Amino acid sequence: MEPGAPWRDPRQGYAYGVGSAMQMQLQQRADAATAAGGGVLKRSLGELERWQHQQQQHVAAQQALYLRAVRQRTAAAADIAALLGGGAAHQPLVLSGSSFGGGLASPSSTLSSLTTASRAAVPLMHPHHPQQQQQRQVPLMTSSPQTQAFGLSRAPLPPQAPAASSERFILQELEKQLLDDDEEEPVAAMSGTGSAVTNSEWEETIQQLNSITAAPSPGLPAAPPPAPNNNANAGMTRSPSNSSSSTASSSASCSPPTPGAASRQLLSEAAVAIADGNHEAAAAHLAALKRAANQHGDAEQRLIAMMVDALSSRIVPTAASLAQHLAELRGAEQRAGCQLLHDISPCFRLALHAASAAIVEAVGDSRAIHLVDFDVSLPQHAAVIQHLAARRVPGTSLKVTAVTDPGFPFTQSTAATLPAIGEQLKQLAERAGIEYRFKVVSCRAAELDASRLGCDPGEALAVNLAFALSRVPDESVSPANPRDELLRRVRALGPQVVALVEQELNTNTAPLAARFTDACAHYGAILESLDATLGRESAEKKARAESALARKAANAVGRDGPDRLERCEVFGKWRARFGMAGFRPVALAQSIADKVTARVGPAPPGITVKAENGVLRLCWMGRVVTVASAWR
Repeated sequence: MEPGAPWRDPRQGYAYGVGSAMQMQLQQRADAATAAGGGVLKRSLGELERWQHQQQQHVAAQQALYLRAVRQRTAAAADIAALLGGGAAHQPLVLSGSSFGGGLASPSSTLSSLTTASRAAVPLMHPHHPQQQQQRQVPLMTSSPQTQAFGLSRAPLPPQAPAASSERFILQELEKQLLDDDEEEPVAAMSGTGSAVTNSEWEETIQQLNSITAAPSPGLPAAPPPAPNNNANAGMTRSPSNSSSSTASSSASCSPPTPGAASRQLLSEAAVAIADGNHEAAAAHLAALKRAANQHGDAEQRLIAMMVDALSSRIVPTAASLAQHLAELRGAEQRAGCQLLHDISPCFRLALHAASAAIVEAVGDSRAIHLVDFDVSLPQHAAVIQHLAARRVPGTSLKVTAVTDPGFPFTQSTAATLPAIGEQLKQLAERAGIEYRFKVVSCRAAELDASRLGCDPGEALAVNLAFALSRVPDESVSPANPRDELLRRVRALGPQVVALVEQELNTNTAPLAARFTDACAHYGAILESLDATLGRESAEKKARAESALARKAANAVGRDGPDRLERCEVFGKWRARFGMAGFRPVALAQSIADKVTARVGPAPPGITVKAENGVLRLCWMGRVVTVASAWR
């Protein structure tokens, strides 16, 4: 050995099956030892022998690792190659010079056997196809640390027939099991009889290969012709475990949608086109939808007609059409239609009854009761009178103050109907034995106080905001924010309870597309509930109520800015707004729901009354339509 030359193990010429990576590791360790110790020649002969002995032990440990990987798998690899008819591939390469047995195959030979056998069972690649040649040159490294240490790689197999796909899948799994080992497994478990794959797993794999090779092998075409218009199956990989589910999902996705679903989808696309300013596409969609709309058809057809009219008013808006729409929305006919809707719709009627029961429960046994209302509803006030009469408290008096705002858009139509409503309620109260007084006060929200409302000491004060607050502008419309101003003024009155009933619908600040989608589901549920709860004898009433409902939907969807008067919120936003105004919730117990059902009878099929988190939710087929809550 030359002076100064690094020492090398004289056994490095023998093949231990560890490959060039093991030799490089030994060389690095020798170089590191040389650098640390100042050179091998400076050591004593005893130190050199001890170092050599340590290296021999390390090589023995690496050989034990290798033996665990392939000792009992070589025979299986040979059987696989024989079953697949690989010819010479079933003869494993022998490790020359190994002291551990000449019949031991290396991982390289095992991998060669697998790949050679698989090429015999799958369509061959065209030797002159440039794309295939390029694909064969791209290696796919396995995830096994041993595979990377041996420098092995495998190229992806060429495109093949479905029958050969299962063969490739099984071969790749076998190859992965042959090469993937867990280095963290204790060396004590690496005996000659130990294996990471059990005998049963090998038997199952061999049976799968036997079943494949027993079937007639397909031909070997040079290139299968492409199937025309096969976009549905493009990019889909056949898998033994999900072939049936893939077929089912493909057939489900190819099935034509229902007419209602297709119409709603087209409506949504029209709304998105309008929001994007593409009025030509929106007009084309709406023209196609008009053929499916029918104002006298089922609930779905009537909903389509309602929403087509609402979206059409946005495409070519004119000053005359806008003025006519607002005049109809503020008119007496719309007011009467909304009152009728509150009376005949179970979702509205039950919610108003729940608010009435909450008011009566809050005033307790008080004899003098003062009810301040910003949108008097005949059905709701009639329910209040009935609940008060059921208490059987002698000398009960009810004073009702209806507040109208001169700047409010609906004040004119509301004020015109209030005298007649007050007279009807007075007659009803007299029959129930209750003293009744009714008056109208005109003042703005900023002018609201106890003196103007005529609040007297000792009376139980209750405030009703059912279906009123959603029509009051908020900060998104006016910097003065009349909505929050009204809530602050009401809280300053110190009422014992404030009742709130609103539609569960976000038509205030949501963008057009989201607002339209929510409105479709909401108004569609109302139309369905009317069909399910009203008979043919109520056809005229239902038509009037639905006309008022259509005007509300047209304003919520078809108008923006100050011209949008219907500005409903979801209950979460009402809760946040009441909390900021200083209110705290008053829980509506299940007893309120029981009182409502006892008063009006059981809810019709499809209508559910849910007392959740202190509020009552009125639902149609699981969708919340209205929410009743109480505050203090």
